[in-house]
Amino acid sequence: MYNNENIVLCASSAYEKKFFFNSDFEALPEQIKQELNILSVLYTEDIGGVLRLEFDDEGNLLLKTEVSEDDFSFDEIGSALKIKELRRNHKDLFESIELYFQTFFL
Repeated sequence: MYNNENIVLCASSAYEKKFFFNSDFEALPEQIKQELNILSVLYTEDIGGVLRLEFDDEGNLLLKTEVSEDDFSFDEIGSALKIKELRRNHKDLFESIELYFQTFFL
């Protein structure tokens, strides 16, 4: 799962009602994979669209959203607030995943 030079860790889609996890990261502990699944699916159920967690070329974990052009129910303001909340509430998780990626993939 690679996207425009970034490496996608996982993604959740409100359109397909699915969670995707990059098999390159299977070595992550099951608890972390489950937490990523839960927070991603809850985001897309609440806000809509697609949420991707991906690494840039420096190893920073990015939370990116994607919205279908005909999705008029997507809440852009709610999305920005929810991403800030995710970053704040899961700071330790995201930092440990970044460290893992920087250690084993860069």
